[in-house]
Amino acid sequence: MDAGGPSPKRRRPASPGVEEDGGCADYISALPDAVLGDIISLLPTKEGARTRILASRWRDLWLSAPLNLDCRELTAGRNEVRSDVVSRILSSHRGPGRRLYINTCIHWIPADTVEACLRSAALDNIEELDFINHLLEKPQRALILRFSPTLRVANIGGCNLSDVNFHELHLHFPLLKLLGLVNVMISESSLHSLIAGCPALECLLIDMCSGFRRIQINSPTIRCMAVREYGIPIESLLLEQIVIEKAPCLVRLLFERGSILQVTVLAAPKLETLGFISDKCRSGELSRLMIGSTVIQVCPVVSQLHFYVQKNCLSPDLCTGLILWLSYLIKGLRVDNLITVVQTVKILALDMHNLSLDTVIELMRCFPCLEKLYIQSFQSRPGNLWRRKHRNLLRCFDMSLKTLVLQLYRGKKSQINFLTFFVLNAKVLESVTLGITTRNNNEKFLAEQRRKLELENRVSRDAQFHFITGTCVRSSYDIKHIGDLDLTDPFTHM
Repeated sequence: MDAGGPSPKRRRPASPGVEEDGGCADYISALPDAVLGDIISLLPTKEGARTRILASRWRDLWLSAPLNLDCRELTAGRNEVRSDVVSRILSSHRGPGRRLYINTCIHWIPADTVEACLRSAALDNIEELDFINHLLEKPQRALILRFSPTLRVANIGGCNLSDVNFHELHLHFPLLKLLGLVNVMISESSLHSLIAGCPALECLLIDMCSGFRRIQINSPTIRCMAVREYGIPIESLLLEQIVIEKAPCLVRLLFERGSILQVTVLAAPKLETLGFISDKCRSGELSRLMIGSTVIQVCPVVSQLHFYVQKNCLSPDLCTGLILWLSYLIKGLRVDNLITVVQTVKILALDMHNLSLDTVIELMRCFPCLEKLYIQSFQSRPGNLWRRKHRNLLRCFDMSLKTLVLQLYRGKKSQINFLTFFVLNAKVLESVTLGITTRNNNEKFLAEQRRKLELENRVSRDAQFHFITGTCVRSSYDIKHIGDLDLTDPFTHM
């Protein structure tokens, strides 16, 4: 610069994300190809393929990105998958694979197309497999097993694996974290060998499966487990027992205890979420939940009554009368042995035919650190009176309950008595949610319930009360996929 000459104007630096000409900078295209490929692989199959038209830089990215092949998106009509499209994708894509979704129970897919998918090099090193196939043949089963070294998520369903000996195959899934078995027939020894071959397993879903009477868990890594079964014999085999022998990381245990006779938890020191504990069980048999030395069981007399009523098709009024009368005399769900309490459980879900305050109080004494309580109830036990009966208990019983959710609230006297116990005594209560019918969703009904529940006299002044229509408690039927287990609170209805 010449001395004494005019100073040139300084160029103001562009703001982040804005080019010098005022346009927006394309930071995404500036990312490395490997990162862009990972982003594309997370998109639905069609959307991932369409990224090729964005710019010349993107033209070949999809072909080298990890393949996400979801056959639901490649249908010609409502139920038929376009085999020609699948073939073109597999022939043009260079791999590796990330995810494959095939469900022949919903969409018709030719067997040779299914086999081509499983053989294709485009799906080598696949990490996620959703494979529901009621026509699963032996060659296809063998091809699935080739993915065992790289699978992280596997959801297998609709097939018969009873003739596969997993113990002799010595299968090993070193990276598998989420395993779902849906409507699968498998032998007990093969099931246990399969679980033992997953050293990194964190979530396990066994849904409507058969061929075994017992599930035994001994895993240092499993965090979440859910079991739901038919409730009717399948080839003379019905699940009777779940045993958690040693699960130091287990946090959530979900099951339908109404049909599973015994659930035994021997060692699960981090167990926080438990459900559904039910007051129903199979006819004439004792249903029992044991956590350490604590025993919770269903009285078989009440269970026999439910079975007798259903079997003989008695009139609804007579059914209700018999059940309520006998349930009033005989406690259906009770804590039989309370030598030590279970301090770790903070979230509990109950499936109660009869809403019983006495039973809930027993369970809260069993789980003294309980913070969230979800209840599905179809009837209410007559009474639920507590002011005199439990006045001595209230002097020494300090409730930690913060959230209470009750499905099917109708404003009956016994329900009101049940709820006022918590309204007037739960000092740290934060939220109460009551599921009501659409018919009762009017200001007259709601105002009357607020008055009857004595909300103005609530002991926790910060507690919020909500009346909502529809479902407010997620049931086991809301668990559609193994991914649904990995929730902090599986009972909160979204």
